[in-house]
Amino acid sequence: MAELEIHHEVAGHDPMGKTIGVAASILAVLLAVVTIVSHRAHTEAVILKSDANDKWSFYQSKKIKFHNLELGEDLLNAMPVRTAAADQTLARYASEKKRYASDSDKAQENAQESEKEASQIEAKALRYDFGEGLLEIGLVLTSLYFIARSMLFPVIGFISAAGGIVIALIGYFMK
Repeated sequence: MAELEIHHEVAGHDPMGKTIGVAASILAVLLAVVTIVSHRAHTEAVILKSDANDKWSFYQSKKIKFHNLELGEDLLNAMPVRTAAADQTLARYASEKKRYASDSDKAQENAQESEKEASQIEAKALRYDFGEGLLEIGLVLTSLYFIARSMLFPVIGFISAAGGIVIALIGYFMK
């Protein structure tokens, strides 16, 4: 009966490989955190844009009502003979126009504030995206050490990852 021989090739002990493996794991965790923060920022920006659109719709509805009152005034003023009821209606239209003008001004300010806030969040999300990309590049380059056994890859990977961390932190702390 033939014996089956199994050869085990054991590579030399690689302490640098263990260190780089742990560092790559840390980069992967940082990448996950930045990715989650980036996605949350994009979601928040979308919600704020939707809110701004709702506020612009409210503004437009107030302006339409305002213009309808102007049309009513024009029609009443075009009448050859104005009655007391027409004068009362014109006075009511004048007070309602003031209210609609005030409401539309407030709605416009609110919509502009929401748009401004959404733009700020989008700028943060862009920083997170750049940080995420650099962290991904850093992780991949660092992992290439295990194929090439060249320290060039982890060094470039750590530099890329450090840049990604800095850019993501800039996004986090920007106002």
